[in-house]
Amino acid sequence: MATPTPLSVGRGLLYLAFAGAAWGTAGAAAALVFGASDLGPLALSFWRCAGGLVLLLGAMALRRRPGPAASVVPEARGRRLLRILGTGVGLMVFQSAYFAAVEATGLAVATVVTLGAGPVLIALGARLALGERIGLWGTAAVAGALAGLAVLWTGNGAGTVRPSGVALALLSAAGYAAITLLTRWLGRSGGAADPSTTTAWAFGVAALCLAPFACSEGLLPHTGDPVRVVVLLLYVAAVPTALAYALYFAGAAVVRSATVSVIMLLEPVSAAVIAVSVLGERITVATAAGTALLLLAVLGLAATETRDAARARREAVAL
Repeated sequence: MATPTPLSVGRGLLYLAFAGAAWGTAGAAAALVFGASDLGPLALSFWRCAGGLVLLLGAMALRRRPGPAASVVPEARGRRLLRILGTGVGLMVFQSAYFAAVEATGLAVATVVTLGAGPVLIALGARLALGERIGLWGTAAVAGALAGLAVLWTGNGAGTVRPSGVALALLSAAGYAAITLLTRWLGRSGGAADPSTTTAWAFGVAALCLAPFACSEGLLPHTGDPVRVVVLLLYVAAVPTALAYALYFAGAAVVRSATVSVIMLLEPVSAAVIAVSVLGERITVATAAGTALLLLAVLGLAATETRDAARARREAVAL
């Protein structure tokens, strides 16, 4: 059997760019669903996870599996279970709180706060839980992100940014950070895990946890335009979930993590463009300023990671 051709860095960058832009459309689709039906954020998150699970399992069944490499040590069963359960619960919090934030404060602000606060919480969590250094520039980036959040929270007197929505977006960012930190911690001990398989079963865990809450909220939407709602739900499950996650994991495997962080800024940018051009959301000066501070903070954290990685490589060569 022929050896699979490894993914090039250029194609990996293209995959990541598509995934980031696609993720930015998930919140827009959610806002359209909320406007066309009485479906709530928990029920929407359930359908996203359940649909994503079905599509990912189908893709895995059709995918040609190469033989396992001799040098790869499979992950222990207990750690694999912890990875799937932890990722599943994190996905449940991340996606449900994000959709609730979109409903509460709008697409642009919810996406920017979630994606801007996520790297900051990861940096702080890595310092406290994993002992990773932040450094002077990393500390400055965290401070800039906190300043951006403060501007968003307090600088919109016209009520365009609702504190409850910002709080839900921060909760979503915490779920995202928890997934990343768990993945880093498990990755330190070695052992290989197939990202697509882990993600598929994590979606299953998230859907199972969400099911009772979604049923109490109303699992089936009441709407005067059922075709539109069904199409939107299928889109959310297929494009920004199953397809985007598959492309993200493929691209992230060949592109440096700092570069991945920068490319993922396409998500809040695309969400902001859709919010203004399609949903008619209004961007105030305070919203723009807070957004700029958050995005600059993420760029600063990515630059810090790149510099630290380069220093580590030089030290390894010197030894």
